[in-house]
Amino acid sequence: MAIARGRRRGQMDYWPGFVDVLSTLLLVVTFLMSMFMIAQYFASQESSGKDSALAKLTKQLASLTDLLALERTRKKSAEDQLIGVQSSLTAAEAEQARLRALLGAEGEKGKSAGGRIAALTGDVDEQKKISSQALAQVELLNQQIAALRRQIAALEDALNASESRDRESQTRIADLGQRLNVALAKRVQELSRYRSDFFGELRKVLGERDDIQIVGDRFVFQAEVFFDSGSAEISPEGKAQIDKLAVALLQLEKQIPSEINWVLRVDGHTDNRPIVTATFASNWELSSGRAISVVKHLIGQGVLAKRLVAAGFGEYQPFADGAADTDLRRNRRIELKLTER
Repeated sequence: MAIARGRRRGQMDYWPGFVDVLSTLLLVVTFLMSMFMIAQYFASQESSGKDSALAKLTKQLASLTDLLALERTRKKSAEDQLIGVQSSLTAAEAEQARLRALLGAEGEKGKSAGGRIAALTGDVDEQKKISSQALAQVELLNQQIAALRRQIAALEDALNASESRDRESQTRIADLGQRLNVALAKRVQELSRYRSDFFGELRKVLGERDDIQIVGDRFVFQAEVFFDSGSAEISPEGKAQIDKLAVALLQLEKQIPSEINWVLRVDGHTDNRPIVTATFASNWELSSGRAISVVKHLIGQGVLAKRLVAAGFGEYQPFADGAADTDLRRNRRIELKLTER
């Protein structure tokens, strides 16, 4: 009966893997440290950016999946070892039964066979003891695999939650962008209306002249209206025209709402004929100097400096591409553009 009970218990025994136990413990410690690092990572996710967080989280999930596959492989190896132990145990029990039969048939021969039976019985007991340890090892592996599965599920939930937050953020950004575009379009429309009023007022005070025209969103003066050839000093006639411009600007300042951050950009342009003088080394300096002179005179007439911008373009933004005097004259100009800063 003791042998029968041993056989029944032998069916549940497993081969131990002491090295596997140590490896698994090390794996658990490493995994816990990894989870601590992941927790730290999530704490700083909002400041470090969602895209990198999602990538790192996905990488960690893949690593844990690999660990789960490794544990499954180790469990399969332990189960294979268990099958081998069970086979050995079955063979030993069969041999034990055969020897007992021989012992019953032959008295003296049975005495020597009894020694073998005792030895085999001892081996069977040792196998049972070892198998109990193997069973505990397999149970530990099962618990670790279950823990890994729970951790992977938690990481998947966290990843899904992070992706959901990212989608919500993208939706909010798109909504804000749309609202901003609408607001900007409204501001542009308002500024366009004030620009039209301003240009209309300028046309009134300056009168109809061939050397002053409106081109698109710009008011264009031929350079000769303000300056002598090769000079950035405003002529007396030019100062009179700029004074009229200043009056129109001062009226405009009162009309445009304060929340519209507008400026009047004064652009200087020249023709493509080279200039080298003691004052100006190139057309860049000449065009910039003329724009600055206009801005300074407007400031002197009371226009706020924060509403003015001076820019020089030299000969690099021509109206006409020809080399005739009329083409060169068109390219020498001062442009006014009312725009947002």
